[in-house]
Amino acid sequence: MIRKFSSLLAILFCSVFLLSNAYAEGTRIAFVNVAKALEDSPQAQAANKRLEIEFAPRNRALLLQRKQLRAYEDKLAKNGMQMTEAQLEVLKRSVRDAKREIRRAQEDYREDLNIRRNEELRKLQKRVKQAIVTVSKQNNYDIVVGEGVLYSSSRVDITKDILKVLTAEFKNAQVAQPPKPVEKKK
Repeated sequence: MIRKFSSLLAILFCSVFLLSNAYAEGTRIAFVNVAKALEDSPQAQAANKRLEIEFAPRNRALLLQRKQLRAYEDKLAKNGMQMTEAQLEVLKRSVRDAKREIRRAQEDYREDLNIRRNEELRKLQKRVKQAIVTVSKQNNYDIVVGEGVLYSSSRVDITKDILKVLTAEFKNAQVAQPPKPVEKKK
């Protein structure tokens, strides 16, 4: 325990020494709150909207299946005592099958949604990293840190600059691609 603490303390002192030397030589250091950049970027909001639209039909289908299950359960509760044994078994089987089908559909829905969400997140992470590099080069930063920072002053926080670059990129992409017309069902 003491060995671990002393080695950690030595690493901390070395880090402080190296950073103080780098800072004394005019090294420019900046911080980015990557999580905030990922959440607040217009690309993230657009990706969420795309996923919502893409999965809306399946969500509606799940709601209809749940509604049908409730109808079966209500019928069983109201009319179960007046039904013949055969009718009762058919209705119970319908309830069981509906529950099983809903569970499968929900699992498939969640799995597909997670896969698509992860795809969109990977694209967004790539864009955020490019924006960080762009801002860093434009402002001549030598080091840009992100995760694991215990404290950073607003002077070195460039998250707003990153969001500005992402917003500009998003607007330029919107101008380059006209919106697709929404098809109406007949």
